[in-house]
Amino acid sequence: MLQQALAFFNTDKHQWYGWINLEDGEVYSNLKLNDETAIMPTEEEVNAKIAELTIPEWSLNRQAEYPSLQDCIHALLDGGDTLTDLQAQRQVVKDNHPKP
Repeated sequence: MLQQALAFFNTDKHQWYGWINLEDGEVYSNLKLNDETAIMPTEEEVNAKIAELTIPEWSLNRQAEYPSLQDCIHALLDGGDTLTDLQAQRQVVKDNHPKP
C-alpha cells in the first residue's frame, strides 16, 4: 500500500523515490529520493494517504457476502420475485455490516 500512496506525491516526477537498501523492504524508513527536485512527503502524510486508500472493513465484509455477480445477472434477466429476493439478500448483508 506504501507504493500506491507514494504515487500521489510528486506526480510530475518519474520514479522520484527508491529504496536505500532493498533487503530492508518497502517501508517509509527505507525510502530515499531519486530526484533532487522532488519533495519528500512526511511519514504522517504518507500514512494519511494510506488510510485514505485503505478499504474499510465493513466494505470488505459486504463484498465477501453479497450475492455473486452471476446471481445478480440471473436476477436481472429473470425479473419478478428473483430480483426482489436478491434485493432482500443484499439488504441483510448491509444490515449485518453497516457503514459507521
